[in-house]
Amino acid sequence: MYADNPDWEDIIPLPQEDGEQPLAQISYTEEYAEAMSYLRAMMAREETSQRVLQITEHIIDMNPAHYTVWLYRATTLFAIGHDLREEIRFVNEKALQNEKNYQIWHHRQLVINKLGDPTGETDFIAQMFAKDSKNYHVWSYRQWLVRRFDLWDQGEIEYIDILLKEDVRNNSAWNHRFFVVFGRNSEVSKDIIDREIETAELAIFLAPQNPSPWNYIRGVLRRAKLPLTTVENLCLHYASLDKPKDIQSSHALDFLVDIYATKPGGENSATQALELLGTKYDPIRSNYWKHKQQTLAHSNLSIS
Repeated sequence: MYADNPDWEDIIPLPQEDGEQPLAQISYTEEYAEAMSYLRAMMAREETSQRVLQITEHIIDMNPAHYTVWLYRATTLFAIGHDLREEIRFVNEKALQNEKNYQIWHHRQLVINKLGDPTGETDFIAQMFAKDSKNYHVWSYRQWLVRRFDLWDQGEIEYIDILLKEDVRNNSAWNHRFFVVFGRNSEVSKDIIDREIETAELAIFLAPQNPSPWNYIRGVLRRAKLPLTTVENLCLHYASLDKPKDIQSSHALDFLVDIYATKPGGENSATQALELLGTKYDPIRSNYWKHKQQTLAHSNLSIS
């Protein structure tokens, strides 16, 4: 392709050098090997031109995970003053075709950072989440976007509410919610803390055995420096020790263990909760619950 094209006749291709007896030589296609040989030569002479964009697009079509190619493409884009909005349209296409490719999102971050304008980004992210609402690379990019452009109060919580209504078990959305609420490292008001606890409580009502809102409440209490006893009544609603046959949530039992372990005279209740977890409500981790029982007994002996 390139060898027969007069537009590339000034380039002397640089084949990949694997040594005389490569241990596990990769079997590249002829098309890919040729394109990389030409790009390698262009990189060696630090060329930044429109044809660099042409050849990197060709290689990315064949191998969208080639980090070095993406990075050299970004260097070229900025050097020649290419239309960055046009580049975002190109990246959109590649991202939709390759959902779990992190190199694309790093490239997007470089381009949007250079552009200095996040217009349209949350709309495209919504497109990606429509395909996979737990895509780690997209969530990581969204966190960067929020920090970079100070989008903390620009509809993030409202958007997370929508995602959680669609799937209350979306742990990625819960994680992002925590990031939005506490990620600024500034004091969070009591009203917001109360709102977040209530949000988690409503989610628990919908799915008591869903670990995400239980973990979220733990995080909120820790950040707010509130005792675990703040949600003792909530836990008892789903795991009353007086009605051991009617437990609705092993996560509520786990919470009660930690609540009663720190309460004066609560060791018997903590032990009861641990026994229920180990024998009936979470037997797959019975060894873990036995370990916690032993740790609890040891700590009580030390105190006495």
